[in-house]
Amino acid sequence: QVQLVESGGGLVQAGGSLRVSCAASGRTFSPYVMGWFRQAPGKEREFVAGIIWPGGVTYVADPLKGRFTISRDSAKNTVYLQMNGLQPEDTARYYCAAADYNRGYSARMDPSKYDYWGQGTQVTVSS
Repeated sequence: QVQLVESGGGLVQAGGSLRVSCAASGRTFSPYVMGWFRQAPGKEREFVAGIIWPGGVTYVADPLKGRFTISRDSAKNTVYLQMNGLQPEDTARYYCAAADYNRGYSARMDPSKYDYWGQGTQVTVSS
């Protein structure tokens, strides 16, 4: 079993930056892909960014490109989400997820295709 623990959320003013982290622990950690998703009250969970663990290829949701960056530290089994130029519409609970297998490109952005989830960390952006 894999455990994912997010940290680093908080309150930030519009235009500010925040970095959230996701630390993985448990059995030998060797996912195919790690992803960040977010969910605002009353809205569906949406894809933010992902990273292919073997190799480190990254991809970010089109509306967030240029502001959000995903990275990893393999030695620490940790994935990061750097968020710049935050806006009130970025307010949400941010979740880390891991998928064991390659289920195809579109699956990387589908929350139902991930096997493990963290509890999330709240990011609130004030105007």
